[in-house]
Amino acid sequence: MAQPQTERRGTRRFSLRLPVAVQLHEDAQPLEAHTKDVSARGVYFLVPAEVEEGMKLEFLLTLPPEITLTESIRVRCRGRAIRVDHDGTSGHSGVAAIIDDYQFLS
Repeated sequence: MAQPQTERRGTRRFSLRLPVAVQLHEDAQPLEAHTKDVSARGVYFLVPAEVEEGMKLEFLLTLPPEITLTESIRVRCRGRAIRVDHDGTSGHSGVAAIIDDYQFLS
């Protein structure tokens, strides 16, 4: 009989579909993607590229007025892929990324 998995997340996550621009390499063009869920420490998004676990990432989230209660706010995040779900048919990767550093942009 299979054992139930223990929840390892330390913070609450929210199912939010937000636009995100993901830069996989310093000199690469950002890829347009959308989040699936977001927490204070991380994000899960689907990106049209192959991503490897442990890869360093930079991504730009746009928080809409419905969340900020003012105007849209852009947040530049730096982090790394801690889990990757590969979809062999579409070439997309589902990426769970931890946020190491972030900066609000004006």
